[in-house]
Amino acid sequence: MKFRNFKTVPRMIFGRGSFEQLDDVLAEQRQTDQDFVVFAVDSVHKGKPLEGRIPALPQDMILWVDVTDEPKTTYVDALTIEVQKFGKGNNPVSVVGLGGGSTLDLAKAISLMLTNEGGSASYQGWDLIKNPAVHHVGIPTLSGTGAEASRTTVLTGPDKKLGMNSDYTVFDQIIMDPDLIKGVPTDQWFYTGMDCYIHGIEALNGTYINEFARAFGEKSLDLCREVYLDDHPDADEKLMMASYMGGQSIAYSQVGACHALSYGLSYVLGYHHGIGNCIVMDVLDEFYPEGVREFREMMKKHNITLPKGITKGMSEDDMQKMIRVSSGLAPLWDNVYGPDWQQHVTPALLRSLFEKM
Repeated sequence: MKFRNFKTVPRMIFGRGSFEQLDDVLAEQRQTDQDFVVFAVDSVHKGKPLEGRIPALPQDMILWVDVTDEPKTTYVDALTIEVQKFGKGNNPVSVVGLGGGSTLDLAKAISLMLTNEGGSASYQGWDLIKNPAVHHVGIPTLSGTGAEASRTTVLTGPDKKLGMNSDYTVFDQIIMDPDLIKGVPTDQWFYTGMDCYIHGIEALNGTYINEFARAFGEKSLDLCREVYLDDHPDADEKLMMASYMGGQSIAYSQVGACHALSYGLSYVLGYHHGIGNCIVMDVLDEFYPEGVREFREMMKKHNITLPKGITKGMSEDDMQKMIRVSSGLAPLWDNVYGPDWQQHVTPALLRSLFEKM
């Protein structure tokens, strides 16, 4: 048996106010006066106080990214070209992602595509990246996706939604400052946090589970419960660590049915990852009964109402696309059912689940 030699984020800073150390982190990468940094920042922060705190030097590039839609391979390629034009033949010494999971994924993807030829769609899959990325830093301003800890950058391509899963994708540095996630709208805070909760439920109930993944997954779920059921006074710190630990848990295990179906849902209907996961989780009683029960308890406590009837009247062509995308995620279904997963994951099963949404 060959064990996975998995890579984790090598350097991290945690604590309120730690964002102020970003300048010191970047100074280590700058060797000459011409060295420049690219800050990929969620455009929601444009004109807000955080913009004035970005430690950009005159030669640096602030790249405002639009995450209205889930990150697309075409958008990654367009942003990469912008950076290449700005650099006039030189790569930045670091790419800094500042935002939620989609922004962090875009920063990862840009850092990879600056050193790997061709379009990003050709790297959707497992271990297809050939060359190390440009140094990249992840700074979440939303917590839950685990993007700061994971080895994937989830992208919607021309024919599938699938990450660029690679050891080179992992951030070189993360800064986790709980001050940065204050004041997030309740719905967004809930949907993004539930991504973390669902990571734990899928990992702990999967066939890939092991004591490494279990240790992180159980603690992540405990923290989620303190945040979403107990209203803990240190909720921001706890959610930030739950997100990181959730990402660590699935690094040595895998997600499952909820994520597989959510990928199909968002590929066709465009739902963001967090709310897409929540819509799917609400119909998975047969897969994760206890997790779904607790999830609904959290929804009730925070007055969350999910969209209903979203697949009603859907064209057969769109239904088939959702089924195709969801059924194509072999490792996720292997984690649910084991090696004989194809006997269970039939078009009829997937259709029945989508129709409940």
